[in-house]
Amino acid sequence: MGSDLEQEQLEANEKGHSAHLKDADSKLGLAGAFKRPIKVTVIGAGSFFTHHLMCDLLDIKGLCGGEIALVDIDETRLGMMYQLVGGVVKTKGMENEWKVVSSTDRREVMGGSDYIIFCVEVAGVECVEWDNDIPLKYGVDQCIGDTIGPGGLFKALRTVPVYLDMLRDAEELCPNVTVLNYTNPMNILCLAGGRTSQIPAVGLCHSVQGTSHKLATDAGVPYEELVWECAGINHLAWFTKLEHKGVDLYPLLLEKTEGENGDVYEGDPVRYDMMKHFGAFSTESSGHLSEYLPYYRKRKDLIDRYCRDGYLGESRFYASNWPTWRKDGDKERLRVLNGESELVKERTWEYASWIIEAIEKDVPYRIYGNVMNHDGTGSGKLISNLPTDGCVEVACMIDKNGINPTRYGKLPAQMAAVCASNMSMFDLAATACIEKSKEAAIHALLLDPLCSAVCSPAEIKAMTLEMFDVEKDYLPGY
Repeated sequence: MGSDLEQEQLEANEKGHSAHLKDADSKLGLAGAFKRPIKVTVIGAGSFFTHHLMCDLLDIKGLCGGEIALVDIDETRLGMMYQLVGGVVKTKGMENEWKVVSSTDRREVMGGSDYIIFCVEVAGVECVEWDNDIPLKYGVDQCIGDTIGPGGLFKALRTVPVYLDMLRDAEELCPNVTVLNYTNPMNILCLAGGRTSQIPAVGLCHSVQGTSHKLATDAGVPYEELVWECAGINHLAWFTKLEHKGVDLYPLLLEKTEGENGDVYEGDPVRYDMMKHFGAFSTESSGHLSEYLPYYRKRKDLIDRYCRDGYLGESRFYASNWPTWRKDGDKERLRVLNGESELVKERTWEYASWIIEAIEKDVPYRIYGNVMNHDGTGSGKLISNLPTDGCVEVACMIDKNGINPTRYGKLPAQMAAVCASNMSMFDLAATACIEKSKEAAIHALLLDPLCSAVCSPAEIKAMTLEMFDVEKDYLPGY
């Protein structure tokens, strides 16, 4: 997940996470203080996420201080975030414990980091229209287009080289660091990083937290009484178990969404249709999910039937709105700096601060993270019927040993097959980014579920090469 695109979702999530916070505090808050000062570096500090994540960090109980290093190539946005984070430190009375520094050059400040939070947006808003409108000429209709499909691929081609350069710098300057990635396209970034670097890293999204709360609400049960299991890939992980007091909740949800009507169905048409046909609910909004599949966006009548406004599947939603969201985010920062809006935010359910707390306090804590589908020892897969050399989203236990992915086992065959179809595209996309290969990029889109449902191979090749030509200034070396 990981750009200013998520602003509306993050703000909505903040309203529904009290049960998570109560549970987390009960597990972590009693464990005492940190044993040492820490250094946290945020790369892409101009991101919308940074203000919230730093408020989360400084809200951890038992902190003993350290250093926050902010990095962004946009000096204006970096300056605003430096003032914001410094203001939070001052308001909390932590000036003697925390030092805040900033730089447009990551190598100047990332040395000795214990944690790197990566949340960059390469090329800003310059490519968002091309990512959407060139594919649209070929019949590929995208809603978000930043994690899969032509938009997701070209965002990866721009972004992954920056991520890999950062990992190489980390190997030299802070080899004991843990990287927490919030940048999309999540799967492709984590996959490319996992194939080329030994730095411990995990990709973080809030779709598991958000969806689990949504399912409790839709089923009408208290969140703290919901029992569930989830596994798959980012934005397409499946709630294979969903129970309340020993009772399977799926028959109830099927009843509530029968006949493609009612408020519950209308709240997520694509996801509920997939639940009906595949047997489980998955972790990302109908708009995102519709791009991961060959079913819902290949004809106008299907888009009209299953897709709705906004994150529920609106055509060109990201391209039409993201530049405005970015401007609105900067305006909100100015309001905060001018004292017109709240400076100190309540701690959110975003995983970063909870991971740092669990590692530093050595108190086991569960997250859902994006990691390679092998345990690093060669002894087995995390999800047994998905590719070994792929990236999956599974439960991970966090303690002083860092990120410890857990084995899920075997997904139901039909769910694994949908994930595997996406992973084939991600496989070649990661290769294209690592090798800077146009040929691999074309092959990736030949295997993309939506592109292959709409276009011929010749059309996909022409579309890909046209995008390379238009975006060439942002794709050095390809």
